[in-house]
Amino acid sequence: MTPPFSRTLIELVREQAQRAPQACALVCEQGRFTYVDLAERASRVASALQAAGIKRGDRVGVLLSNRVEWIDVCLGAGALGAILVPLSTWSTRNELAFLLKDSSLSLLISAARFGDRDFEADFVALQGLPGVPVSEHIWLLDNVIGVSTFSSYNTIFDTAIALGELASGAGPCADDDALVLYTSGSTSAPKAVPLRQFAVVENGFNIGERQGFTGDDRVLLSSPLFWAFGGANALPATFGHGATLVLMEKFDAASAMKIIETERCTAIYTLPAMTSALAHHRDYRKERLASLRTGVTIGSAEEFLIAVETLGADELCNIYGATETCGNCAVTWYHWPVLRRAHSQGPPLPGQQIRFIDEDTGEEALPGMPGLAEVRGYTTLGYTGFSAQQNATAFTEDGYYRTGDLGKFNADGDFVFVGRVGEMIKRAGINVSPAEVEAVLRHHSSVQDVAVVGVPDAIRGELIFAFVVPVSSEAFDSAALLRHCAAESSKYKVPDHIESCTSLPLTATGKLQRRELKQLALERALALAAIASQKRASAV
Repeated sequence: MTPPFSRTLIELVREQAQRAPQACALVCEQGRFTYVDLAERASRVASALQAAGIKRGDRVGVLLSNRVEWIDVCLGAGALGAILVPLSTWSTRNELAFLLKDSSLSLLISAARFGDRDFEADFVALQGLPGVPVSEHIWLLDNVIGVSTFSSYNTIFDTAIALGELASGAGPCADDDALVLYTSGSTSAPKAVPLRQFAVVENGFNIGERQGFTGDDRVLLSSPLFWAFGGANALPATFGHGATLVLMEKFDAASAMKIIETERCTAIYTLPAMTSALAHHRDYRKERLASLRTGVTIGSAEEFLIAVETLGADELCNIYGATETCGNCAVTWYHWPVLRRAHSQGPPLPGQQIRFIDEDTGEEALPGMPGLAEVRGYTTLGYTGFSAQQNATAFTEDGYYRTGDLGKFNADGDFVFVGRVGEMIKRAGINVSPAEVEAVLRHHSSVQDVAVVGVPDAIRGELIFAFVVPVSSEAFDSAALLRHCAAESSKYKVPDHIESCTSLPLTATGKLQRRELKQLALERALALAAIASQKRASAV
């Protein structure tokens, strides 16, 4: 498809509105909206922000779920050249205190409440703390008018007029930051990642190209827009092709199947946990998902093949990337044979450069050999706020982002993800990829989900611990699974211990919390060692 001319998000929407005025851009809980609708709504938000003193370079926070107002604020702030700072709706009060101090917001637009979170109460409690906007600079969606100490976003939007002509240099430029996304870091403070307008638009278009998007596609997104998977990937990939973005405020398997059926979604942004939830839902029938053709997912080769089979999306794409690389820097082509898509994450996207550094020598790894993956191109120029102190170690002098991942190029020039540097298990001096062990266990009919981690051991270096979510409590048989692993893989890859659990620890955005799992494995290993010691003492 011919790329759009626009290099900012607001101009992209305006371009699509001119190209196809009646084309549906967005379907969500709040209704259906054309590109013309989105452009007009953005103009009103921009006018209201301008009246509040927002100008180019200012930061506007948004604390909303996947709904039309998130898009409105994103585009409206961008129309002024302001920078959108999306905050996680899963944030606790203490997390919000950090985010607000770190992000230097000029104004915040938030839901009054979402799920069990009362953000209005949080903002009242946080008033006066460093970095927290004063009450007149916090606009709340769906708050109780006449009771709240904060302005009503609903009223402000309803009474806003269209944005007038901006002075020269007052609007957005391609090199301006479009977004500052906070990574979902589970063990330390999240990092603030600025992403430039042209990078988000152009890289997003390229992601959509790999999926084979056209203006007729209807793309289901239930992952949050405040995550790069949504705001820097699905959104520009969809809008760049004049397609329709179908939003869910939060993922629910039953609702997702109903929306796919009703809206005839042709593409889906999914994760292994979502795919598993769909496959094991009591109302799952493959024919309900018959409209799906393409989309993206992450995970091992086994997880990818399960997703293709479960969803029936024969052109599903495998991806690799990070928030720092505008969501993705490598994506498979939708038309490739399924096994090629399963066993790689595709060639680098146009404008993205990937190299691999030998861990021991610090030089580029030999062709075909695994190394530390570094990316340059449509990447952030560096962290801001508190996390800026990490720039010297996270980025090289020649502009590459150090991902912390091990990868390589295969013979076809496709990126192959090997694993996180800290996740590789070194058992008896041999590197074991957790993904390899997980793939073997997933082949067993009793396994619904699995995660594998290493535990320190004085004799073998590390032990392999596997946590399995069985299809039912009665189905779990540790001995049978060990026999299965011994028959399917090399001896050094067979787990030392397999334990049943009801669920795996995930971040709010669906990523496996391996650190938390490693801590649990360590505790279990110590308990098992104590039991073994007691048995030996009793035997004596």
